[in-house]
Amino acid sequence: MPKQHKKSDKTPLRTRFAIFAMIGVMLGAGLSAGLKSAYAANATCTSIADCNAQIAANNNAVANLQSQAVSYQDAVARLNGQIALLQGQIDYNTSEQTRLTNEIAAKQAEIDHQRQVLASDLKAMYVDDQMSTIEMLATSKNLSDYVDKEEYRNAVQSKIQTALKEIAALQQQLQSQKTQVEALLTQQRQQQDQLASARAEQANMLAYNQSQQASYNAQTAANQQKLDALIAAQRRANDASAAYYFIRFPGAIGSVNGHNYPYANAGFGMSTAPGCVDNDGPDPWGYCTRQCVSYTAWAVAASGRAAPYYYGNAKDWVAAAYAHGIPVYTSNPQPGDVAISTAGTWGHAMYVEGVSGNQIYVSQYNQQLTGQYSTQWRTWQ
Repeated sequence: MPKQHKKSDKTPLRTRFAIFAMIGVMLGAGLSAGLKSAYAANATCTSIADCNAQIAANNNAVANLQSQAVSYQDAVARLNGQIALLQGQIDYNTSEQTRLTNEIAAKQAEIDHQRQVLASDLKAMYVDDQMSTIEMLATSKNLSDYVDKEEYRNAVQSKIQTALKEIAALQQQLQSQKTQVEALLTQQRQQQDQLASARAEQANMLAYNQSQQASYNAQTAANQQKLDALIAAQRRANDASAAYYFIRFPGAIGSVNGHNYPYANAGFGMSTAPGCVDNDGPDPWGYCTRQCVSYTAWAVAASGRAAPYYYGNAKDWVAAAYAHGIPVYTSNPQPGDVAISTAGTWGHAMYVEGVSGNQIYVSQYNQQLTGQYSTQWRTWQ
């Protein structure tokens, strides 16, 4: 019976985020492409060939999805690491922002104090400014005292100008630093939000991937259940007595020993010749090895006659024999005939070893769809 087909990362934060965003886009595209190329899960299969094809395709799709899932998990882990790194930078800059705010407050207090000092100095200078030079000389104890007062006046004026410049520069410097820190924090928080969004997207794709795996696995389980039922039905058909066709290949018939079948240790898959897989053929006549048709073709050749070159499934042999002018009988079986049952999906082919009344003694392969050799007596009428 023939078979069916079977750390010191100095990369700018914006650049690093762009890299991870691209990872998310690429993995999302990979998911779409993977699902489009995968065999779509559909209704439970209706034939052994269809079941095998769907099971193989679904298993392949699950393998692809599992491979993609690893990429999504890796992307989520990378994004988590990136978010943690960025959070550390945000914490540092928040601390820096607090430090600058406190420093600005301290400097402002110092500025206020300097203003009070300057106010006092200016008041003292104002009192002096109400006096004329003659009055200042008159109130001075001596010329030296007058000179000291004049120098003090000039020093205070210089101090006023210097202090005002320092205050203006300090205000500008602190405000610039504060503005920079606030801008950096805004940028980092935006990047953190974007990374969190990318992580959520990856997590969603991972969840969708896993749901697809579950869907394919459920479909495979349903297909396997249907396949088991179809195989069981074919086995029952192979076991049951039925009306047989006897194909009689011309030529002198020599003895055949089924134990000499040369492909007994060959692979046994679920494909149809000539597309056999798993080292199971095809044999010289186009059949997958360890199938009923491969064995009967070999037995015909081993008996000294021309073997049929790929007649198809066992149930197709009757029509193929008629087409090739090979005699086909429904009674009077003889040793050397190929007995064909057309029951079940594929039918079953057997080599007639002997005949006794209404029974035939046959040798065969794959009668239980396990690729094994066996012999048995069968009732043919």
